[in-house]
Amino acid sequence: MSALDVLAEEFATHRSHLVAVAYRLTGTVSDAEDAVQESWLRIAGLSAAQRDAILDRRAWLTTVVGRICLDRLRSAAVRREQYIGQWLPEPIVTPIGNAPSPDPLEAAVLDDGIRLAAMVVLDKLTPEQRVAFVLHDAFSVPFGEIGEILGCSAAAARQHGSRGRRALADADPPPRVTLPEQQAILEKFTVALLSGDIRAVAEVLHPDVVLIGDSNGKARTTRQIMVGADKVVRFFLGLLRKYQPGAFDGSAPVLVNGDLGFYIPAVPEPQDGFPPVDAHVDAVSIRDGKIVAIYDIANPDKLTRLTNPVS
Repeated sequence: MSALDVLAEEFATHRSHLVAVAYRLTGTVSDAEDAVQESWLRIAGLSAAQRDAILDRRAWLTTVVGRICLDRLRSAAVRREQYIGQWLPEPIVTPIGNAPSPDPLEAAVLDDGIRLAAMVVLDKLTPEQRVAFVLHDAFSVPFGEIGEILGCSAAAARQHGSRGRRALADADPPPRVTLPEQQAILEKFTVALLSGDIRAVAEVLHPDVVLIGDSNGKARTTRQIMVGADKVVRFFLGLLRKYQPGAFDGSAPVLVNGDLGFYIPAVPEPQDGFPPVDAHVDAVSIRDGKIVAIYDIANPDKLTRLTNPVS
């Protein structure tokens, strides 16, 4: 076996960790995978002597991924100025009850910090705050190394991390609840909604529930953040009246970033003059037995990995 083959085997043991780092930093699967692949090219491009000089290759690769992701975050901030409507992280959708997959993304979503509610808060941070907070608090990278990534002192990196930590605490994203609790609440919500029982739907929703849609103008969803149980109930009941009866019968439960959600397949050619149905992935956040946030991801660019999410 060549030295490069040995290195590739070692790199494979770090891949899940690196993907988790990159996804939490960027919020997109493609950027995360590209960052990890670039880190492989960089270490593979070193001479044997240079690689031997690296005392902790996992830490070295984590730092490299962090630097790559920082560049991606800075360029993404510019791109999102032209984004239509709200931007949500790209969901990691996996079937329920399947055997463990070798996909490092499926391993990553077991981490509580990658639940969608937490990822949404991370998107509100500056690139520097996000890199400092995630690398230090989630992956124990020293602030001295983070400062090298950010091009600042260790003290400044610490300050970035502190600001990111405060922002997360102030946002107070709901912690992950058990899947049985999620299932009970979502079943109650969907049964009430499909039956048109407004009162029962409202009972499951927090009075200040928010609905956030993400389509970039390429699919149908709300472009503005919707706040309040009354508005959210009217929105969903309006959808049921707008689309062909049974249009959502193909919906199926899936795991979205490790939490229970729904996959709504596209119905591109509905009958009798009803509009077509776009594919959606919906996820929710739950606190104290009520839904406090609904994330409706309909941008087709973020659903390209959904080849067969309910199998």
